[in-house]
Amino acid sequence: MSSLAMASTHVKLNTGHKMPIIGLGTWQAEPGVVGGAVEAAIRAGYRHIDCAYIYGNEKEIGDILQKLFKEGVVKREDLWITSKLWSDSHGAEEAPKGLQKTLSDLQLEYLDLYLIHSPVSFYKGESFPLEPHMFNSEKSFEEDIKETWQALEKMVEEGKVRHIGVSNFSSKKIALVLKYAKIAPSVNQVECHPMWRQDKLRAFMKTHNIHLSAFSPLGSWGSFGITVNLLEQPILKKISEKHGKTPAQVSLRWGIQMGNSVLPKSTRPERLKENFDVFNFYLDDEDKAEIEKLEQKRFLRDDFLCNERSYFKTLEDLWDDDGW
Repeated sequence: MSSLAMASTHVKLNTGHKMPIIGLGTWQAEPGVVGGAVEAAIRAGYRHIDCAYIYGNEKEIGDILQKLFKEGVVKREDLWITSKLWSDSHGAEEAPKGLQKTLSDLQLEYLDLYLIHSPVSFYKGESFPLEPHMFNSEKSFEEDIKETWQALEKMVEEGKVRHIGVSNFSSKKIALVLKYAKIAPSVNQVECHPMWRQDKLRAFMKTHNIHLSAFSPLGSWGSFGITVNLLEQPILKKISEKHGKTPAQVSLRWGIQMGNSVLPKSTRPERLKENFDVFNFYLDDEDKAEIEKLEQKRFLRDDFLCNERSYFKTLEDLWDDDGW
């Protein structure tokens, strides 16, 4: 067995700091359930929790974190906590309010990582599903993101956030941020799994030393009407049988060996442990060649982003197949 199979528990960011390579995703983890999942995950060894204001569950997560701190299970400095600024809180005035709401709900003094959740700007109070009237077109995309990014940089200066980044950004949108960024993005969190490898985006990000963090690393079957089940693909089943693992573990191991951090979501204790048990096997070249045969399909795009073109109607050159 390669020593790499045991070594890759953290990734090194462009700041020099290390981030746990497996995190618990909390999207669609309902209030009343998410707290138990976070507690079970931390007790099972997870040290990276991925949150967001729009998930609607940060208050419960904060209560559990405080419980675990008081019980001595972990200390704050043992954990990596990520959250995201929602699209209705872009700009110099609203972004600090968005951060303060998250810090208050999570009951924390700082975040390890704060991401702009998406490159699009919504009017206040808008969330899902996406409709044309929701998009705030009062500023151009570049003006909006520049102002918002500079607000995040100020959060770093104030010590409220230790790393900043983006989510769902294409290479072209990241390139715009890099034009004026005093602090380069450390992370771009995007959908990534064996059926959506993000080859073009990953290559661009590698060139600019930006880490790819993968949400939906097990696919998104059942979400937004998605009917393709990544974990039922015969190629993944065959490889999982070869290694005595599950298709989910193979998918996560693939992401880790690609250099990604992975953010699987589960609220079931047995699945939480299964998803974390991926450091004792290694995908060989034959396995990776087989996985590359899988059809490439972004599961979330068609259902979730159907109206984005209306927002970018005057900025068609920003549209790119490697992101939003």
